Amino acid sequence: MTLTQQIITIAMVVLGTMLTRFLPFLLFPAGKPTPKYIQYLGRVLPASVFGLLVIYCLKNVSVFTGSHGIPELLAILLVVVLHLWKRQMLLSIAGGTVFYMILVQTVF
Repeated sequence: MTLTQQIITIAMVVLGTMLTRFLPFLLFPAGKPTPKYIQYLGRVLPASVFGLLVIYCLKNVSVFTGSHGIPELLAILLVVVLHLWKRQMLLSIAGGTVFYMILVQTVF
């Protein structure tokens, strides 16, 4: 890339970042009530994102070949147990990921 292209690229990244940071404050000022559909999205989107993540992670798991989905099932069970025990999302995600990687690298 030429110097001009680099400057334009950096400027566009900065503009996009600033737009995504400042636009919610411009659309929904502090003194004005938040619209009902935005409140609804705030309630349902976090669970939806995690649901999509689980589906995406398990979409290529086959119970008929390879390890038959056993490492995935064990990691999911550990995530559920950790989350019910400690109620800390980061611990649950990290614990399940590390456990899965250990299983895949050493056992299966």
